[in-house]
Amino acid sequence: MVARTRVAVTGNGRRWSPSWWCTRLALSLVGAEAVRVSVRHQVPEHSVDALIIGGGDDISPEHYGGDLEAPVRTDPERDELEMRWIGYALESGLPMLGICRGAQLINVMLGGQLHQDLRELRKRTYNRPGLLPTKQVQLESPSRMASVCNKEHLRVNSLHHQAVRSAGRGLRIVGRDLDQIVQGFESEHDDIMGVQWHPEYLWYMPSHLRLFRWLVKAAQK
Repeated sequence: MVARTRVAVTGNGRRWSPSWWCTRLALSLVGAEAVRVSVRHQVPEHSVDALIIGGGDDISPEHYGGDLEAPVRTDPERDELEMRWIGYALESGLPMLGICRGAQLINVMLGGQLHQDLRELRKRTYNRPGLLPTKQVQLESPSRMASVCNKEHLRVNSLHHQAVRSAGRGLRIVGRDLDQIVQGFESEHDDIMGVQWHPEYLWYMPSHLRLFRWLVKAAQK
């Protein structure tokens, strides 16, 4: 029997975590095994084949030169845990998908900058959070993300008030919303993608499930 691809999924350590269960379901649908990672769920880095850095609270602003006095909800222990995992993935070549906060943290680790609060930048899109695919994203073509999703125009959900402002080293911005706010990036050389939306809650839509399938296939190469 062939062992299933093991994908580490970082997130909060709470007992009830909808994002964890939805990500686990999405990975199961593409034939992979999800391995939960949090400050309460410790896993050896070398025991997995790929990595998802999940969504959650804001990144502590000291990591990207943000306003330390801004009223943000942070999780320093989780920052430290995920930065260690991202560092391992970058060093070892572990395929990696960043989701919302996770995409922002990958970008920060590579020297990129963030919009600490983008609500005032919204002109054509509401910033109301929601799990349903009510917002629009345009993907560049050609780009690996457009090829993976098999679409250049996506309907996405949104739970964020921060986003990538400038891309980190080796990253290419390939997706923006109607306000030209970054919604997707990919590595120019490695198996790394980051999306600002939450595809784990849109697993029932083929274009979003394809992101998880891409990660698993990258791990199997």
